[in-house]
Amino acid sequence: MPPRSDDPRRDATGSRRGPVRGAGRSAEPRTGEPGVGGISDARAYTPRGRTIRESSEERAAARRNPRENRSGDPFRPALQVLDGGRAGTGRSGRREAAAAGRAGVIRTVAPRPPRPTRALPDDHDDLPAPRRRPGGRAPRRPDRPAGRRPSRKPRRPPKLAEPRRRLRLGTLLALALFATIGIRLVFLQAVDTPAYAGGGVRDRTTRVDLPAPRGAIVDRTGAPLAHSVEARYVFADPTLITDAQRPEVARQLSPLLGLPASKLVERMVPRKLENGTASTFEYLARGVEIARAKQIVALDLPGIGVHRDEQREVPGGDLAANLVGFVSQDMDGLEGLEARYDKLLQGQDGKRVYEAGLGDLDAPIPGGYSQTTPAKPGSSLVLTIDRDLQYQVQQVLSRQMAQTRGAVGAAVVLDVKTGEVLAQASNPTYNAATPGESRPTDREDAATSFVVDPGSVHKAITFGAALQEGVITPDTTMPIANTVTKGDVTFSDTHPADGRRMSLPGMLAYSSNVGTIQIADRLGRDRLIDYQKRFGLGQATGEGMPGEASGRLLPADQWSGSSEGSVPIGHSVDATPLQMAAAYATIANNGTYVQPHLIKEVISGADGKRTPATPPVTRSVLSPQNAASLRTMLEAVTTVNGAEGAATGLAAAVPDYRVAGKTGTGLRYQDGRQQPGEVGSFIGMAPAENPRYVVAVFVWNPDGGGGAVVAPAFREMMGFTLRHYRVPPSTGKSPKFEVFPR
Repeated sequence: MPPRSDDPRRDATGSRRGPVRGAGRSAEPRTGEPGVGGISDARAYTPRGRTIRESSEERAAARRNPRENRSGDPFRPALQVLDGGRAGTGRSGRREAAAAGRAGVIRTVAPRPPRPTRALPDDHDDLPAPRRRPGGRAPRRPDRPAGRRPSRKPRRPPKLAEPRRRLRLGTLLALALFATIGIRLVFLQAVDTPAYAGGGVRDRTTRVDLPAPRGAIVDRTGAPLAHSVEARYVFADPTLITDAQRPEVARQLSPLLGLPASKLVERMVPRKLENGTASTFEYLARGVEIARAKQIVALDLPGIGVHRDEQREVPGGDLAANLVGFVSQDMDGLEGLEARYDKLLQGQDGKRVYEAGLGDLDAPIPGGYSQTTPAKPGSSLVLTIDRDLQYQVQQVLSRQMAQTRGAVGAAVVLDVKTGEVLAQASNPTYNAATPGESRPTDREDAATSFVVDPGSVHKAITFGAALQEGVITPDTTMPIANTVTKGDVTFSDTHPADGRRMSLPGMLAYSSNVGTIQIADRLGRDRLIDYQKRFGLGQATGEGMPGEASGRLLPADQWSGSSEGSVPIGHSVDATPLQMAAAYATIANNGTYVQPHLIKEVISGADGKRTPATPPVTRSVLSPQNAASLRTMLEAVTTVNGAEGAATGLAAAVPDYRVAGKTGTGLRYQDGRQQPGEVGSFIGMAPAENPRYVVAVFVWNPDGGGGAVVAPAFREMMGFTLRHYRVPPSTGKSPKFEVFPR
């Protein structure tokens, strides 16, 4: 290689500029640039070997077509300078125009021979020449078009976690946690507070029941027949009594409470309440006398307490006991009016719940939880019963029945105008203060449960129906035979008439069965049954006693041949003494039926308000004229005493008063079976001219002879009633009756 000259290289024009890029690709030298280039021209080149103008032109071209000029080799411009200025076709084409006016440049390096190229179609003339690769690489296949070298994208660095995202997520989780806790706290403080607080309170509270005073049962004047007095109840707290202590505690309490020790042990056994907590209160006995309660307190037994209670007291003992009834130790009504009106009398118990300590500190905690629900006293019943009259009626009935053995008696006193039951006695009776010492039959109310064949007292109903229907008149007389046959039964009279004509008062005075049957034949069975119902037979009166019998009437389609004779005279008919008394009260009340009743009014236990009882049922049965005529006829029963014999009710006459009534002899049925003996009865009213009261007396004697008791008993009862209520004696005398008119 020849030595390098110290003179600067010059091109064909004498310029010292280096070779222009792409000069090797064009045979024409650059023109348009006069003069010779110097150091100033060299300063015009950029570090990449381009002039400022060329660089600006390339940038403009790149903006026009950015994809065309894209290259992945950052050193390509410098290599092009060293390589003789070869560039892509696009760039050389753009620079040919700029170098057209320039003079040629003298090259100091021999130009490389051009690389043979493949002929391309006309539409590919503007494609850039393929780049020559150093290192003696084999030439590109002539049939393969020049391709652009793919640019290498720098490897992306690994993605780092986004702190802001993590911060947001953590904040949301924290907020959700605090929100959940806050909502739960709100529920605990606002919604669930009572449940949790109540659960805690139950574990440390003590409950004491406050018994509601039971309402009293008083007579029409306010005198107590049964009422409650202060007593004590004994209770146990099973949680404070150990298994070893329980038998000994029961043994010491048994004689004081009058209960077996085994029963007391059962009550002291721990048990669970409905809410799952252990019971801390169990009754051992109620109605304990105060003196005995003090003895129990003195024993200082573990888990045993005494608190104020009430005890049912019956001042009269057996006075109206069959009406009033009795209660249990727990003050629940068991029989009589105590049972019938138990809910009304019972009231509503109260309670006191308070926080208490444990063990030796078992006392109310000052300032602790304490709630008291006052007891609501029960209402009181005011009866229509007059205590003084009730006592006298019971005494008379008991004294008269002392002549019999195994008998059952009943007596009823009614106020004619109001239907009030002034007295209602039964015999045998019992002491309501000690009901356990009596028999169940002694505790029955005979006036409402004693079902009998009323017998001849029913004849007044037959006569009253016949008068009202016009079948007979007060002046009617009829020939009466000694007997009459109905079906297969022959009926006779105790006072034979021998076919003579008898008056209606005479038939009642001698209790003629034949005459009554003849009147019933004129009336007919259907009308007779209708009047039986109007008088109140066949259905319970509803006076207020529990278990009242309704009696029974024989339907017309079930009558046999003998029924035509038995029903009119009071057989084949079931009735109670109270029903028959109400029927006679209808006659005494000018033919108007008034339902008998025991309850006068109710006194509220809360405010003492008095509420009258429901008004009784009333209905018209007879006209006042027919009722008055029938009363006059019935006076013959207590007044006729002639040559033909005395009337059946002469022993029932009350001195100084006109009395109208009727005797009867019937049968008793129990559980559908006829009982031995007979039932004697007398029902009467006084004063007959203007009746005020009706008294009915029924006595069943299994040995017979009940009729001998009832008339004297009636006389005493009615006489006391009239004097007790200061009824003036009758001013006139009863009429003279002719039994067998001529």
